Amino acid sequence: MTSDVEHLLRTEAPQVLGALVRRFGHFDIAEDAVQEALLVASRTWTAEDVPENPRSWLIRIGYRRMVDLLRTDQARRRRERLAGVSELAMQDPARRARPVLETDESLTLLLLCCHPALSPTSQVALTLRAVGGLTTTEIAHAYGSAENTMGARISRAKQQLVRAGARFTPPTDADRVSRMDAVMQVLYLIFNEGYTASTGDELARVDLTREAIRLTRMLRDSLPDDPEVTGLLALMLLTESRRAARTDDDELVPLDEQDRARWDPELIREGTELIDSVWRRREVGTYQLQAAIAAVHAAAASPDRTDWPQIAALYLGLERLSPTAPVRLSRVVAVAHAYGPARGLALLDNLNRVYHLDEEPLTRQRERAIRAHLLEMTGDTAGAAARYREAAALTQNQVEQRYLQRRAHRLG
Repeated sequence: MTSDVEHLLRTEAPQVLGALVRRFGHFDIAEDAVQEALLVASRTWTAEDVPENPRSWLIRIGYRRMVDLLRTDQARRRRERLAGVSELAMQDPARRARPVLETDESLTLLLLCCHPALSPTSQVALTLRAVGGLTTTEIAHAYGSAENTMGARISRAKQQLVRAGARFTPPTDADRVSRMDAVMQVLYLIFNEGYTASTGDELARVDLTREAIRLTRMLRDSLPDDPEVTGLLALMLLTESRRAARTDDDELVPLDEQDRARWDPELIREGTELIDSVWRRREVGTYQLQAAIAAVHAAAASPDRTDWPQIAALYLGLERLSPTAPVRLSRVVAVAHAYGPARGLALLDNLNRVYHLDEEPLTRQRERAIRAHLLEMTGDTAGAAARYREAAALTQNQVEQRYLQRRAHRLG
């Protein structure tokens, strides 16, 4: 199977799954049918022999397989029998599927995967599996868990959807508003896990960042007038533009030391145009604010030309909308760059007294890394070295760990 055919199948898979679940209402069985339809296609398609309407072709195969699975109640029928069964089904006029409608099922499928009955981790896993097309092995690797553990989580998520009576129906306006936050949060989590992997010997998981961007593009195609969806896509593109400069010989390179010539100008151009297109609207959301911050970084030709006071102001606005520990900690960095390390340390101490950022699971490691950097800037090398070592002990990402240990060693 060529890479072009593989990409086509990956793109069409969620559309086929959406069509089958919309027709039959059985998420788990429909996924089996889709996987087997993709298997038939991978065996028979070549780059020169792709059907004129590949989606309709896949839906017809999946439909026939779905009928077989429902009639016999054997959802685990051996895949080796798929080709023969599918060919016989297609030749039987009495079992022909209804005409296929060329509709985009991606948004509805994302909404189903992000059902409120599921935990955030299950929402992410199910989205990656059903919409993103990642294997259980790939998802398990991304989250540092065993394949059987992740497989069981995904299976439970599907069962929860059944118990919750989740139906695959077009979202109403009210449902779209209430569920869209969950969808965007899931895509945001996928991108963040890919951009800085929580475990492993690589700083980033490019497959996850690319998949998050692909799915967010798909979401924006469904909702082109939603400013927050546009802001989320802009944020991902602007952040991803720096990926090539973040490491050098597998060693972490902090933002102010990166070679900006290695930043991707096309991603910067597209991301900046996207955030500019929605920035002047009346309501500004959290993803738009984060994208605006990323755009300010991208606009600076060198670190010393970065408009840090503007970034600090944007983070203050973001904190008012999203008063989370990571946002508060990011504001500390911006304030320190804009107004000096002493002021940054004072703000960090105050936030720790009120919000305990040094104890929060999401920020306790980064709090120490930031404090170490600010102490180093003030000349307190002993205190900085100690905090760098503490931060290194709290991360499971080996690239980040080596960077922090190296900083500590250099200070003695």
